Amino acid sequence: MSTKQTLSFQAEVAQLLHLVTHSLYSNQEIFLRELISNASDACDKLRFEGLNNSALFEDAPNLEVRVTFDKAAKTLTITDNGIGMSQQEAIDHLGTIAKSGTKDFMGKLSGDQKADAQLIGQFGVGFYSGFIVADKITVESRRAGLKAEEGVRWISGGTGDFEVETITRAQRGTSIILHLRDDAEEYLNAWKLKQVIAKYSDHISLPILMEKEEWKDGELINPSDENGGRQPGGMVKTGEWETINKASALWTRPKKDITEEQYAEFYKTISHDHEAPLTWAHNRVEGNTEYTQLLYIPAKAPFDLWNRDKKAGVKLYVKRVFIMDDAEALMPTYLRFVKGVIDSADLPLNVSRELLQESRDVRAIREGSTKRVLSMLEDLAKHDKHDTLANADDVTDVVDADDKAKEGKYSQFYAEFGAVLKEGLGEDFGNRERLAKLLRFASTTSDTATVGFADYKARMKEGQEAIYYITADTLAAAKNSPQLELFKKKGIEVLLMTDRVDEWALNYLHEFDGTPLQSVAKGAVDLGKLQDEAEKKAAEEAAEAFKPVLAKLKEALKDKAEDVRVTTRLVDSPACLVVQDDGMSTQLARMLKQAGQQAPETKPVLEVNAEHALVKKLDGSVHFHDLAHILFDQALLAEGGLPEDPAAYVKRVNALLV
Repeated sequence: MSTKQTLSFQAEVAQLLHLVTHSLYSNQEIFLRELISNASDACDKLRFEGLNNSALFEDAPNLEVRVTFDKAAKTLTITDNGIGMSQQEAIDHLGTIAKSGTKDFMGKLSGDQKADAQLIGQFGVGFYSGFIVADKITVESRRAGLKAEEGVRWISGGTGDFEVETITRAQRGTSIILHLRDDAEEYLNAWKLKQVIAKYSDHISLPILMEKEEWKDGELINPSDENGGRQPGGMVKTGEWETINKASALWTRPKKDITEEQYAEFYKTISHDHEAPLTWAHNRVEGNTEYTQLLYIPAKAPFDLWNRDKKAGVKLYVKRVFIMDDAEALMPTYLRFVKGVIDSADLPLNVSRELLQESRDVRAIREGSTKRVLSMLEDLAKHDKHDTLANADDVTDVVDADDKAKEGKYSQFYAEFGAVLKEGLGEDFGNRERLAKLLRFASTTSDTATVGFADYKARMKEGQEAIYYITADTLAAAKNSPQLELFKKKGIEVLLMTDRVDEWALNYLHEFDGTPLQSVAKGAVDLGKLQDEAEKKAAEEAAEAFKPVLAKLKEALKDKAEDVRVTTRLVDSPACLVVQDDGMSTQLARMLKQAGQQAPETKPVLEVNAEHALVKKLDGSVHFHDLAHILFDQALLAEGGLPEDPAAYVKRVNALLV
């Protein structure tokens, strides 16, 4: 019994279809890449489900994709004999977008047709790209394991609704029949289809088949006269099928047989990124655990890079059988931007996400892959800037083309992914030293994040015993912090750390290559050998003379400050806030509160510059109490904080102004 029903698309799908049919013409041919990719996924799913239930293969164990066209009917059909769909699955998969990312997807569309076209596959909405070339799509499918009478036909013109009915379909799998628009008739041509498939789908490990064609001369106009001329000839299908892609997984081929273009095209297919990758590594690893890795570092960060809950990771294959996307157990979270394929020779075919967590082989693969990614980054960092020996003309040819191509790439990588890399300091203790060498920061000598710890150490002043740094919300706040005044006066470089993750990450890194890291906003400033005796003596005398005022300040600010002391770190500012050596910085406490988390109540230490006119004014002032609070609140403002009671602060300042 055939039941036909008409259903409406989910609102987002209707919106998406409008976009696809009206805007995405800039790169028409991607529809074929997406539909063949979906067909390949359907076969992968059948192969995976068939591991536990071989009956699903029915009488057709060889998985394949067939592409056919009919010039007269103006249809192009992509058929796979993969897992197929039941009627309910057709309604769910083709009428709604199950991913919560749909709204993000719609928000990402920029009106730049080329970029928008590339987003399609990234959101699992590749099927709808068929409407780029078709004004109607018919899908016929039957799920493996269901009876022949339980097939489904789905039809839509890409507007507000679609029709679904039950059909009888002998073979399992799915046929997508595109009723092509007049402006897409070039896809009714075997040569054109082969060209597009070779470009986008060559690496797909399933055979993609097309019917062979051969030239046939036209009939004689006059059968009794050989020389009387013929009707026009044409290409005729022979009934034989041929495989038109290489059908071997790209990563299984020898490196020397793969071109840079093929590597880049494969990356675009697995990542749905429209830009070529920054770099990649392709290796076969042998030893206790055997596996092949093809790992890519993208050129641009995805929009959801900071969503740590988003599934990320590489594709896992076992002996060339696809097992899962996003195998996060094979790559640490801080390398979640890495794309690629790992094909293991040792894991069982029925491996699950749970088993992956416990497997010794997986641990070995994860460690090996992490080291490989870090090696790629180290290689880029090494080539980031070449000293051309004062630009001497005779050395310009020393750098080979390969090295030349890598120049500047690490800076490009770091601008996109540097902040994520820092998470590794707290997550990957085994590689902490390697990671520390890869980190880059702005500093008081460079506004861009190009200064590594090793660069900093090489420039340290004689007698300097620590690597100094400051954390702040913005570069401007860091550069203008009062805590830097003495360092600037002495010409001591300070690293400026402005990523939200810095404060957390530096809890796990206390020294670099034997030199301690010291926050200029923690503890009393001690420049050791860099401060001359006269300065130290003057500071001690000032502190002694200032003792009575300090005692009054401590009393006035006892609810706000843990301590008040005279400092030598200030040159132009009257006061600044610091925390004790082991205390939580005020910036980290602020960040935790902004994120809705509990931060321990810590009182900062107020340090005052005894030489400053405002501080000198305190002694004997009738407004002592108000001035003390203004001093504290201004120190808080200077480092990006806000007074606890802004209205009271304004009132105090106004009272002193009139």
